Amino acid sequence: MPAKTTKSNNMRYLHVISSMDPRGGGPAEGVRQLARTGVRLGIEVEVVTLDAPDSAWNRNAGFPIHELGPRRLGTYGYAPRLRPWLADHAHRYDAVVVDGIWQYHSYATWKALRRSMTPYFVFTHGMLDPWFRREYPLKHAKKWLYWPWAEYRVLRDAQAVLFTCEEERLQARQSFPLYRANEAVVGYGTPGVEGDAVAQRAAFLEAFPALRDKRLLLFLGRIHPKKGVDLLVNAFAEAADAHPELHLMMAGPDAGNAQSDLMRGMHERLSGRVSWPGMLVGDLKWGAFRCAEAFVLPSHQENFGIAVAEALSCGLPVLISNKVNIWREIERCGAGLVAEDTAAGTRQLLTRWMSLDGAHRERMGTCARSCFVQRFHVVAAAESLLETLRLSQRAGREVAA
Repeated sequence: MPAKTTKSNNMRYLHVISSMDPRGGGPAEGVRQLARTGVRLGIEVEVVTLDAPDSAWNRNAGFPIHELGPRRLGTYGYAPRLRPWLADHAHRYDAVVVDGIWQYHSYATWKALRRSMTPYFVFTHGMLDPWFRREYPLKHAKKWLYWPWAEYRVLRDAQAVLFTCEEERLQARQSFPLYRANEAVVGYGTPGVEGDAVAQRAAFLEAFPALRDKRLLLFLGRIHPKKGVDLLVNAFAEAADAHPELHLMMAGPDAGNAQSDLMRGMHERLSGRVSWPGMLVGDLKWGAFRCAEAFVLPSHQENFGIAVAEALSCGLPVLISNKVNIWREIERCGAGLVAEDTAAGTRQLLTRWMSLDGAHRERMGTCARSCFVQRFHVVAAAESLLETLRLSQRAGREVAA
């Protein structure tokens, strides 16, 4: 889907995010792609972040980034410069989009803009999912103490609280009592695969020559229990004996020694059958998608799953749990297989996949690419967000008139 390049859109908006460090996961990459796409669509997009000045990942971004860090107070990310900066500069923007909650940047935006003429919007990025309440009850109790005087008001006073899909919107209502928000589903996306397919496959196989004749299943993301990595490794162990040509690649940064724990618990017979290459980027990442026959993510909680959309962009079928919030769209498109985020469900994903004939897998790959173009391309997501911001802009002008 080619990006439009019209310069007729008279709008300037600002993203506010705690960090643009790509190691932090999806929100930073989502902001980066939305901003770049907005610029291509003729919109003036800027980002304010609490990263330290001249952070390496913010160089050559293609759009202005204002670094107001460094952050303090651990994960809360307090930065004293943010609130006065927003108060002084808000009038320059038609809208402000807050990316993520439970950190200082969302509270500071509320404090700075709640009585200003500049509307703010909040992307929760899955941070209101009730899974966190069930899985981390102590953390949830701490958030409940914080909720009434901070995040409740942040959401209540926002022009709109933005969700990436209908499932996320429905789940958010179950997290906290007193929940009150003007909700909007605006979608989400990624540019998808870029570059030469032949060269990317060659680069990947040159880096991992032992995989040349293997049937590759790919996991790409943080190696973290939330992602269901233990379910996947155990299910693969059961499938491996019956399918000696099958290989599993667990690509991504290790979060909290989860990889070490998994490797210690792996059966000896899996030696050489599971690869742990760390984080893949550039041609190696795209080469992994192109050489794999399926992407697997049995996650316990996934707001959107940028890697899922990237896999679809390569025409790669996805095997996911029904806790990946875009599972309904995947199932509706016939772009993959869906099961529960349990040991039995993950085994079912692999068993069903291995039972499909080549023609069926090929059709599913075609559906995967079509699903991406229609639903998850970043241009469609950016245009959906911009339309929501424009509605607010027009409403503000009518009030002023």
